Amino acid sequence: MSGIGHASRAVVVALGVVLIGASHLGAQERHPDFHARFLTLAEQRAISDSVRLRRLFALDWEYTNVEYPETASFVGFAGQEERWTDYSLAAIARRNRELLDRRVVLRAIDRGKLGPADQLSYDVFAREVEENIEGTRFPSELLAVTQLEGPQYLASVIGYMPTASVRDYEHILARLAGIPRVIDQTIVLLDSGLARGVTPPRVTLSNVPSQIDHLAPDSASATALLAPFNNFPPAISASDRARLAAAATRIYTERLRPAYRRLGDYLTRTYIPRARETIARSALPDGHAWYAYDVKTQTTTKRTPAEIHQLGLSEVARIRAQMDSVIRATGFTGDMPAFVAMLRTDKRFFVQDSGTLVRRYRDIAKRIDPELPRLFGTLPRLTYGVTTVPSFSAPSQAAAYYQSGSPDAHRAGQFFVNTYRLESRPTWEMEALTAHEAVPGHHLQIALSQELGELPEFRRYGGFVAFTEGWGLYAESLGGDLGLYTDPYSRFGQLSSEIWRAIRLVLDTGIHDMGWSREQAVEYFRANSAKTDQEIGAEVDRYIARPAQALAYKSGELAIKDLRARAQRALGSRFDIRAFHDEVLRQGALPLDVLDARMTAWIAARSTDRR
Repeated sequence: MSGIGHASRAVVVALGVVLIGASHLGAQERHPDFHARFLTLAEQRAISDSVRLRRLFALDWEYTNVEYPETASFVGFAGQEERWTDYSLAAIARRNRELLDRRVVLRAIDRGKLGPADQLSYDVFAREVEENIEGTRFPSELLAVTQLEGPQYLASVIGYMPTASVRDYEHILARLAGIPRVIDQTIVLLDSGLARGVTPPRVTLSNVPSQIDHLAPDSASATALLAPFNNFPPAISASDRARLAAAATRIYTERLRPAYRRLGDYLTRTYIPRARETIARSALPDGHAWYAYDVKTQTTTKRTPAEIHQLGLSEVARIRAQMDSVIRATGFTGDMPAFVAMLRTDKRFFVQDSGTLVRRYRDIAKRIDPELPRLFGTLPRLTYGVTTVPSFSAPSQAAAYYQSGSPDAHRAGQFFVNTYRLESRPTWEMEALTAHEAVPGHHLQIALSQELGELPEFRRYGGFVAFTEGWGLYAESLGGDLGLYTDPYSRFGQLSSEIWRAIRLVLDTGIHDMGWSREQAVEYFRANSAKTDQEIGAEVDRYIARPAQALAYKSGELAIKDLRARAQRALGSRFDIRAFHDEVLRQGALPLDVLDARMTAWIAARSTDRR
């Protein structure tokens, strides 16, 4: 997840969904004194270390939901429904200072007196605290708008708010009325970035004005911001519907549309022309250290950019050999570029309308669901659906992404598929994408994590991207056991998906650490994948906008595959794939080094049981 500024805790959300915001009128006046409460907790006498730890987790979770009300709506934490996060410069500075409060409480706890479960939570929490404190060195809040994040995505926040009652709609109206403040604070952040030479690369901003135009059309009925007012539930009376819809239209016409157009004008006339032409994170002030921090936190490994680059080159070569073998199995006599050209142009691999594409994705998901018990002993109770990427963001988004649901908010997960330019959405990639984004990938892993009621909330709803995205990529490799990839084209699609993630290791490090140009990255991508030019351009721009995030996928997948191979060697015929998967997922999304230590101990214990 990404957004304006530096959050102390991230809710696990797959790529493309952004939780951002700014102050709500009166929010500062109601701000509780969390600083004093943390210090009081650190100084409290006559409580055990385990009790102090649990109270720390509870206080931090309350802080997270009060400071980031969009997160509260997402996870079902009540009481914050009318507010936006305050991203004034003063509030950002205050939150950065308050990160130190967690360290004070942690130092008052004797880790050695905690039980094993509490020690694990202590270690994960302490790691996040130290990384967040370290991250305040880098002014990420100034990178407030790119093609993937900014106020043009606030409709997604409105979209997951409850809509069951009149009160729910009144909360939405209050949020809508606060959006101009979001935009004002965004402009202040962008101006501050210009003054300090900290902006996103200009190339990542080219689509943003059109995104804003699409979100703020002349007609209120056409904006995604007011979508809930176009589809009221039956429980709301006709008179209330009319009143609420009229209020929404008035807020949009008088406040929202002018505010968005003011932002669009500022971006077009002032910000984009002055945004930097360089693309590397290392080109920013303190950029090499910033990128090293990104790499460390996104991969949860100690690998350097150079080591990751070489790993990527090796993986690309290995997967390319497998792709060549599949091409030969189809009977195609040309080389890979010719095969890819055929895949990109043969009409049998494309559908003619968006409805058909969505139905085919749903059919794949329905085929996978009943096969899951073969590989997993524990499955989530939370359901998921398949829907389309919003049209205003589709040109800049990937082929698909997942938005997590919430058991506490009674909201299902959603697998979003991109129907923009159907000629760039081949059917042979659909099975791998479904396995990654829905099941057994993101939905299965994230929903299970949310349902681990014995864990503190920061672990149920938080996590580490190397684990979550690593699991998603690993899940693609399970497709063969679930009845997928039965024809060579779908198998080629799975390998194409895997090499795509290996290419990321090469390109992300190449762009941000080794001076690669955008054109050089596009050419390498084109030479080694079956992606269309539309997808390649969007992908490369994503790596430019989100340094190191793309490194997480292969890092996590290779770590899980290595653990599985080690378990199979150690346990032999007693290896149980269901037990292995359940154990990997049992503690939520962990750093890869922590996962390795846990699974190594599990393998050793199972090996001892053999004897």
